[in-house]
Amino acid sequence: MGEDPLLAATMVVPYINEVQKNGVAACVKHYALNNQEKDRDHVDVIVDDRTLHEIYLPAFKAAVKEGGAWAIMPGYNKYNGDHACENHTLLLDILKGDWGFDGVAISDWGAVHNTEKVATNGLDMEFGSWTNGLNWGASNAYDDYYLARPYMKLIEEGKLPVSDLDDKAARVLRLIMRTEMDRNRPYGSLNSDEHYAAARKIGGEGIVLLKNDNNILPLTADKKKILVVGENAIKMMTVGGGSSSLKVQREILPLDGIKEYAADKGIEVIYERGYVGDITGEYNGVKTGQDLSESRSAEQLIADAVKAAGNADAVIFIGGLNKSDHQDAEGADRMDFALPYNQNEVIEALAKANPNLVVVNLTGNAYSMPWRDEVPAIVQGWYIGSEAGHAIADVIFGEVNPSGKLPMTFARELTDYAPHAAGDSLLYPGIDGKVEYKEGMGIGYRHTDSLKPGRVNYAFGHGLSYTTFSLGEPKASATTLEGPIDIKVTVPVKNTGSVEGAEVVQGYVRDVKSSVKRPYKELKSFDKVEVKPGETEDATLRFDKRAFAFYDPSTRLWTVEPGRFEILIGTSSDKISSRIPIDIPTRITWKDSED
Repeated sequence: MGEDPLLAATMVVPYINEVQKNGVAACVKHYALNNQEKDRDHVDVIVDDRTLHEIYLPAFKAAVKEGGAWAIMPGYNKYNGDHACENHTLLLDILKGDWGFDGVAISDWGAVHNTEKVATNGLDMEFGSWTNGLNWGASNAYDDYYLARPYMKLIEEGKLPVSDLDDKAARVLRLIMRTEMDRNRPYGSLNSDEHYAAARKIGGEGIVLLKNDNNILPLTADKKKILVVGENAIKMMTVGGGSSSLKVQREILPLDGIKEYAADKGIEVIYERGYVGDITGEYNGVKTGQDLSESRSAEQLIADAVKAAGNADAVIFIGGLNKSDHQDAEGADRMDFALPYNQNEVIEALAKANPNLVVVNLTGNAYSMPWRDEVPAIVQGWYIGSEAGHAIADVIFGEVNPSGKLPMTFARELTDYAPHAAGDSLLYPGIDGKVEYKEGMGIGYRHTDSLKPGRVNYAFGHGLSYTTFSLGEPKASATTLEGPIDIKVTVPVKNTGSVEGAEVVQGYVRDVKSSVKRPYKELKSFDKVEVKPGETEDATLRFDKRAFAFYDPSTRLWTVEPGRFEILIGTSSDKISSRIPIDIPTRITWKDSED
């Protein structure tokens, strides 16, 4: 859900609420620090307590304390020497202690390793495990799970207390009562028209317009011949990627969505592949896995695309990553920050062949853009589900005014991110089974905002629109934080363009002088407002004591130091338009359990 803990925490709560109101348990994963796939089964994460509590725990904390999640799934990794599923600190001290979690802690497949540890350190349910040399799918494996016969044996021998078993059983029963045994559980539906309409709307809102020189987008009806290039235009993105693979009823592919829209407008759409990746699935009834042969060389594919581009009114390149190994997939990490399959050369050649080039990249994260200055329009399309093709066409042709914002920083190179800046192998993938988070809180914009100009392609929170906005002078309900009273900031947002649209106003907090090292600014509030042309709407941002606090590991207290702070108002982490000074007269502290 992005690089910022507040953003992830804000997004997860309503998601959980909407799932669980239907009598379905939300299972939040992976708790915690399961941030790499290489050696994930045993890598031991070393991270300081401040970074743990300020960066890696807030979204899980919100899921439990605000979202009321009924289940949580610890990760595969270790923390402080113990696997997450067997970790006293994560499961008992923090999750069930400080946060008061009353749900079920469930292991992932093969994530349990020791009966005594898993039985006494807070895990409640065990999914498949490899025990006694048996695969979890073997018919005789289930009784030998760590929390099955081996656990019963230790209880019968008096080596483990029955009270732990009672607690696990009570939590499982509570989960059953919340779901299958809930008499008020509503009936649901599957793949309804309403579901697809929601998917299309959400997809359109999530798309981010990164660049739009000379208002190339939206494409207008005078573009009578459009060339679509790229394998991702005809590749299903709901499949692949390990656990992120879905069995869907249908997926509208980008090329089909564009063709459907264009047909109604009398626009001709032609297609060129441009590059060969690893397409799987089926397109127009033709299997496109091993059965698809492509006799053209990489050079010929580019040449054919360039020739077609010269005869088109506009070109839409649809590429990016996919859910294959070493891209956006479970079980393997990306090994290259660049786009794969020779795509950079394809984009650069198309940019020279046609001035009306739109690059649409479907990825789950950032990538380098050596062609950025040569391309007039860039769209970040993500993996947006069953209605992907319709949602992309909606934005490209202006049926939807894009309002998405980047939840992560798009830096120029991998070494512009703090974890990779030093080239230290302790940072990734680790040495001798240990990986150290030396960058601390320098994640994403907390580090990249301090780089020299030009080292970031698109900042955290960036996203353009087909209209324009101006932010007025913000007004704060108070300039002094005292006691439990929140500070409310209202920001007038005027639509200065000709199209209705939405803007996301972002509020960052800066501690002007602190006794501990803190990032220059951190996102602490945001609000999205819809505004009609020529009109003004107020965005409302709220800042409570948590917005100004840091975690003090020496006292295990959240702490707000007295002194001067600033609230920074803007539309991305690198576009701050105003500052509000805030004074805090007295020191404020509280325990995690009191938050």
